[in-house]
Amino acid sequence: MAVRPSDLHAIPLFERITEDHLDELMMAFQRQEVPAGHVLFEAGSEPAHLHLLVQGEVALVEAGETRFRLHPISPIGELGALTGLRRMTTAVTTQPSEIWRIGAAELHDFFEEHGDVAYPFYNNLLNVVAGKIRRDGRRIEEVRANLIRTQKAMKRLLELVLDSEETPLSKVICATLEELIERNRRSHYMVEPAHTLKSSVRLDNGEIVPVLELSDGWLRLGGLRGAVKGADWSGVLILPTREIPVIGTIDSVNDQGALVKLELLIDEYAAELQEYLTRLQMLDFVV
Repeated sequence: MAVRPSDLHAIPLFERITEDHLDELMMAFQRQEVPAGHVLFEAGSEPAHLHLLVQGEVALVEAGETRFRLHPISPIGELGALTGLRRMTTAVTTQPSEIWRIGAAELHDFFEEHGDVAYPFYNNLLNVVAGKIRRDGRRIEEVRANLIRTQKAMKRLLELVLDSEETPLSKVICATLEELIERNRRSHYMVEPAHTLKSSVRLDNGEIVPVLELSDGWLRLGGLRGAVKGADWSGVLILPTREIPVIGTIDSVNDQGALVKLELLIDEYAAELQEYLTRLQMLDFVV
């Protein structure tokens, strides 16, 4: 299919780029004719290419279900290709299609040599991401408001059940509500340490294991061999600025690591941990 540089202006990633510059960029892409059922990439894989759907149709599949069907002309997986984020979905053609693609490394090399094309491209990318952040923020605020309403309703329901005559059913309802209320507490929402703000834990035997996620009351640790649910646990939390002794209980162990429920910290250590958490949380917060 013949594609003109002007055809790409309808894509936010390519708007406000001159047709001459777009023509240079288009020449760097490889053209592919692929059959129906061709997998462009799979969920969980590292991004290798930026794809552009020029003709045909591509389905984005998540957990076995088709989330979106893309039609020409559409970029596919541009954020992953440019940032290294692992693929969240599987992309597969649903009919014979024409795909243009360029390797992530080749794209970076092209921009190194064509700064006049790179600047508007990355400016567009920044605008695309900023728009996504705004929309995600609006959706998150809606979810947060709904969560607060749900939490209050569950507390009222729990009080009502506790004030009623106890029955085998009421015991089950109370236990379920208490568990849900506890899990919805703010302290259970953990953050992942940023690449430049890594943290780890030194175990009693001297072994160092990485912190995968944490909050002011929980740690999720990787590589914690022999961890048993319900067992007492202790270690030293190594933050970028200082070390903090911590103790707790193994809450669960699975493929995502060992989840440790921490005992209360003394005020000095709690303040240091909160300062670290604030620095991590600010990376996800738009001021």
